[in-house]
Amino acid sequence: MTGPRARVLWLAKGLGRGGAEQLLLNCVRHADRSRYAIEVAYVLPHKDALVPALAAAGVPVHCLGGAPGRRWPLRLRALLAERRYDLVHTHMPVPAVAARLLTLGRGGPRLVHTEHNLWERYRLPTRWANALTYRRNDAVVAVSHAVADGIAAGGGRHRAGEWLTVVHHGPDLGDAPSGPAARRAAREELGLPQDALVVGTVGNLTAKKDQASLLAAFALLRGHRPEARLVLVGSGPLEAELRSRAGEGVLFAGMRADVPALLPGWDVFCLSSRQEGLPVALMEAMASGLPSVVTRVGGVPEIVDDGVEGRLVAPGDPAGLASALVELADPGLRARMGAAARERSRSFDVAGAQQAVERVYARVLAN
Repeated sequence: MTGPRARVLWLAKGLGRGGAEQLLLNCVRHADRSRYAIEVAYVLPHKDALVPALAAAGVPVHCLGGAPGRRWPLRLRALLAERRYDLVHTHMPVPAVAARLLTLGRGGPRLVHTEHNLWERYRLPTRWANALTYRRNDAVVAVSHAVADGIAAGGGRHRAGEWLTVVHHGPDLGDAPSGPAARRAAREELGLPQDALVVGTVGNLTAKKDQASLLAAFALLRGHRPEARLVLVGSGPLEAELRSRAGEGVLFAGMRADVPALLPGWDVFCLSSRQEGLPVALMEAMASGLPSVVTRVGGVPEIVDDGVEGRLVAPGDPAGLASALVELADPGLRARMGAAARERSRSFDVAGAQQAVERVYARVLAN
């Protein structure tokens, strides 16, 4: 593609600190701005944590407003008419369905959609609306092979040709700190003992992430390692319930913008999710050299081999989580698995992933 830059809108539900949202920011930093003039629009005004970072990167950001009145589709329609984008890249099903319907007819923008989740996660009305409009996409990017397989299983009909592409994205840690000094600083920041076994997790406090199983597993771990600590980074609707279940040694750290600086203070990363597409938090932890104990769901087995970079356990199994955590209390094993995790993370190339997405853009815009 030559000539003027293509006008591209990235459309998201929110711009909070979730994995999919962080992925947008990472990709913006590596986008070819000489070829693509990128703007971002989002629906939920209270999910705006990443707006300043996007603005600092020189990306125009449009808040569509959301409730009350649910008039955001009208605002999206007006934005599409005013800006006359060449391509709309959607993230998350509800805004994606709206974009597909609002661009019906000839002469509208091309549509690319990134699928971040397994379709089984979606509520039934969302799944139906997604399935009925899915063929409007000119191309689909899936964040893992498991997610790609779930599209067909969920009812998303494929089109002929190179319609579906799997792209493993990755974290953008930049100059994240590491080494003994970073470990001491991270533990001081969180008020953790320097000699404790520290297990950490990052994620919204929701049923899907199943931190309840992690709390139960940690209580079992404390029976073997009384000095152990558990750090939960994130917030969400289940926070009060989880706090009521938490025993000794559990720290709720809330939402944090400095997760890469906290990771060196942990010994093991744990993810107890019941559903995942491809968790960015896990990839960040691996890039920081942390071994992991994670559930065998979604795209997780695509990046963690059991017994190599960490341990895989069944979802909803606190005893299995605890057994793996006890195993990783061994510092020698942690060191070996952590080194393997760091080496494996070298394939999580956010710049290369963005280049792959832009090849999809070029193909779609050329047709």
